[in-house]
Amino acid sequence: MKALVFEEPRRAVVRDLEVPTIATDEVLVRSRNVGICHSDFELYEGRYIIPVDYPIVPGHEWSGEVAEVGSGVTTLRKGDRVVGECVVNNGDDHFGFSISGANAEYFVAKASWLHRIPDELSFSHGAFVEPFSVAYNATVAADGIDASDDVAVVGGGPIGLLCTMAAATMGASVTLVEPQAHRRALGLEVGARQALDPTAGDIAEQAAELTKGRGFDVVIEAAGVPAAMASVFPLAGHSARIVFVGIDIGGSANVQIGLVQSRALQVRGIIGSAGMWPRTIRFMATSGVDPTPLLTATFPLGEGTAALDAARDTSRNVKVQIQC
Repeated sequence: MKALVFEEPRRAVVRDLEVPTIATDEVLVRSRNVGICHSDFELYEGRYIIPVDYPIVPGHEWSGEVAEVGSGVTTLRKGDRVVGECVVNNGDDHFGFSISGANAEYFVAKASWLHRIPDELSFSHGAFVEPFSVAYNATVAADGIDASDDVAVVGGGPIGLLCTMAAATMGASVTLVEPQAHRRALGLEVGARQALDPTAGDIAEQAAELTKGRGFDVVIEAAGVPAAMASVFPLAGHSARIVFVGIDIGGSANVQIGLVQSRALQVRGIIGSAGMWPRTIRFMATSGVDPTPLLTATFPLGEGTAALDAARDTSRNVKVQIQC
């Protein structure tokens, strides 16, 4: 079978591997669609957040179908359409990082990591479940969002755009804050009512003008850049809920920290989406939310290295998937 393999840091190849065998509690999955994430490049560059060994097969945003089940598996059967969680083994392992992932024609996963997807979700939709679960978790962490809320999403990368979609689907009026024009345009396409360019002037002044001085009820930070993270506090109105979902490790920025008290702000950080997958799948299936406008390029598995190059080009692409 073919697989995309990171043989060592900064060396990716597509090569032939043996189809893996499964243990009694495992499932052999035929991979279908696999999204490429920013964290895949951290793995590629040898700087992932937990220890990993090379060679490794990447791929943690995926959908597939069950090809074979172990003798001890009772929850799944051959032909089931499935997606799978990334943080596994009580957080000690990350699928697609410390455990080889889905960028292969076939791969192994424990049945306990997997969730069936309903007919309403295509395999392409299914590969969005992992990132959408993070966005959905951000909206839930804001103590619920509804049509009474003015929401600002800071950062128009895949997670920020999915946050925009989730909040808009919940009925909120969403403003996307993003410097790249094509991502602001995409944000308006997928549910934002307004988009602000933080390079066009003081973003706090732009927000005050837009909200008539009231500020936003919810601010979701999805850029993971220290300056952007610091910018969320002046955007927030009194008693606003702020959620940090963008990831930065070791960065710093000057922050108007006194606003937390003077505006009675609720500030929360989240990491990932543990426990949110069943709700996420139900939300995606029943709400009709469609993340595929974010899918800007698709490549066959045999062109996996070209897919990586395309995903690096953020001036052209938002989300790239590999079809296996």
